[in-house]
Amino acid sequence: MRIQKIILELKQTVKEGNKSVLGVVLDYLSLRKRKWLLWNEYYNYELDRQSSEFRKNFLGAIEQGVYLELLNPFKYYILARNKYLTHLVLEKENIPMPELYCYYNPERGVTSDGNVSNDLFSTIQVLKAKNVKKCVVKETEGSHGDSVFAVNGIIYEGDDALMEIVGGRTVRLSTILRQYPLLFEQRIIQTKQLSDFNPTSVNTIRFMTVLFPNGEVEIIGTFIKIGRAGSFVDNAGKGGNVDAGIDSDTGEVYGAIEFNGFRKSLSIDSHPDTGCALNGVVLDNWNFICRKLKSFQQKIPFLKAVGWDVALTDNGPVIIEINDFWDTTGQLFIKKGWRESIRKCYLAWYAQNLKDNVNYDMGRRNPAKMSLKEKVIRAV
Repeated sequence: MRIQKIILELKQTVKEGNKSVLGVVLDYLSLRKRKWLLWNEYYNYELDRQSSEFRKNFLGAIEQGVYLELLNPFKYYILARNKYLTHLVLEKENIPMPELYCYYNPERGVTSDGNVSNDLFSTIQVLKAKNVKKCVVKETEGSHGDSVFAVNGIIYEGDDALMEIVGGRTVRLSTILRQYPLLFEQRIIQTKQLSDFNPTSVNTIRFMTVLFPNGEVEIIGTFIKIGRAGSFVDNAGKGGNVDAGIDSDTGEVYGAIEFNGFRKSLSIDSHPDTGCALNGVVLDNWNFICRKLKSFQQKIPFLKAVGWDVALTDNGPVIIEINDFWDTTGQLFIKKGWRESIRKCYLAWYAQNLKDNVNYDMGRRNPAKMSLKEKVIRAV
């Protein structure tokens, strides 16, 4: 099936680019040899017809894996991927996040403890004690907007609770408490400027930051993810939303697209549902927001390259989640690769470790990638 899929994608690439099969294959093999690119990256990002600068600076998953082994050691993986632990870490550093109402973990053999519960009864106790009527429910280790839904109202009925979900349906609390941990969080109220883009979703900005050995932070890319009408999530992972680059220096939105999946994007100037202008809009208080994000990065130096999902509120930026090993899709939205920026940070820390004579145990995510390390270090 995988071979059949590649053949179909190859035929589509040849047809759309008006090129020969041999020409496309040789071009891909050349990039694979120099940049360790996978076929799905070549196909998804339309590298057969991208600019030479984009092709040169595009960072694929294999090379990215080598860099992030050093910048974001695997031993810290759980702190970024487990949303409950992320809450604890960021709260300790006074980095704003949505208020955590309740952490439900069925494996905990205890009753309610502050904001922690382990069964239906203790979950109701925690939520009722805080008079929670509206909230966001998400899995602690979910990703790409999976298993995230918003609650518009809660009616507590004896030994259960009836939850009104955004979109109109209702569910009982007892039906969603299963054998995996959940977070019940505060609903974020975003700024009017962001809400105007699409009011039903919390439209977040992805900030890509890197921390250098001297303590300086660089923002290497920013883009915005906007939901469609009626949708609560803004996620771009499977398509069906709106995305645009943001000039990291000025805060100006550019290159907006209706993202319906790879090779299915449509360039737009305004939101297809709300009609709100996107391209050319300058986000309010941009310099202040950037300074805040740089300070946040400095507070968690155990991760030296972070993808922050940020909601903008009247009180400033609020962190929805952090990503230590992110996907590569954002390069499509900002219309440029971030290879050189990540690589510069990587080489700076590599040199610092050699200087400090550090035997850096990176806790390999994928041992097969590590054979590439010396090739990557010497790459140009």
